[in-house]
Amino acid sequence: MKRFNRIFTYVALLFLYTPMIILAVASFNSSADISKFGSFTFSQYGALFKDGVLLPLLLNSVIVAVVSSLIATMLGTMAALGIFRMRGKLRSLTMNLTNIPLTNPEIVTGVSLALLFAFFGQMMKTNNILGFGTLLIAHITFNLPYVILSVLPKLTQMDNDLSDAALDLGCTPVGVFFKVIIHEIMPGIISGALMAFTMSLDDFVISYFVYGPRFITLPVEIYNYTKKPLHPKIYALFTLLFIAILLVMTLMNLLQATDEKRSREARRALRGGRTT
Repeated sequence: MKRFNRIFTYVALLFLYTPMIILAVASFNSSADISKFGSFTFSQYGALFKDGVLLPLLLNSVIVAVVSSLIATMLGTMAALGIFRMRGKLRSLTMNLTNIPLTNPEIVTGVSLALLFAFFGQMMKTNNILGFGTLLIAHITFNLPYVILSVLPKLTQMDNDLSDAALDLGCTPVGVFFKVIIHEIMPGIISGALMAFTMSLDDFVISYFVYGPRFITLPVEIYNYTKKPLHPKIYALFTLLFIAILLVMTLMNLLQATDEKRSREARRALRGGRTT
């Protein structure tokens, strides 16, 4: 049974990553035909870094991802603290409402936000409401649940005696948050911020409904590229994006592993102190 599970895991990983392997190989192919490998070359990457259209749009995507993830992290952390203090049915209701954006189809979220922005545009009597602001609000909206669900488990694992001890020693509630709580939940905050960044960077569906001609992100522009034969430099761009996302996810996993190790060592030390 173990051998079957191992083989099944390898097959599943091969199925998942074969398209990316083909894409990466194509980015180093001198031939425009992806089915034929001409020779190894970096010319596609050179053409990409000389491109005057894709790179500014990539910068737009990075700006939206960074700003939206930072704002979502701050708001999500505060929301997680509020939910953690709730009890009973109110907490269950709030958690259900928080989980809805995660299960809601992205196209429904995108259309709903587009209608909302159109409504405000009519109230403000303007047809140019769509742009950086609407993109930012939309990305913050769908990033919030990821941050909340990353921070809440850390709040649950936190030892409440630390906060009580800090209050007994004369620390103010604000001081307790910045000197005790935020250090205990920092791994969750960082994981939530990294998750929000990755979700925002490559979002297309929601962005497509709320972007304006004054501010276009890379995924939206790439959709227009798919309507015609792709230039090989697009393969290089996809490969670099995949590597960037892979590095971010690896960093997030390392942070989680480090935090779990620290928690195990703390529990082990606590049990050792109690036995003595």
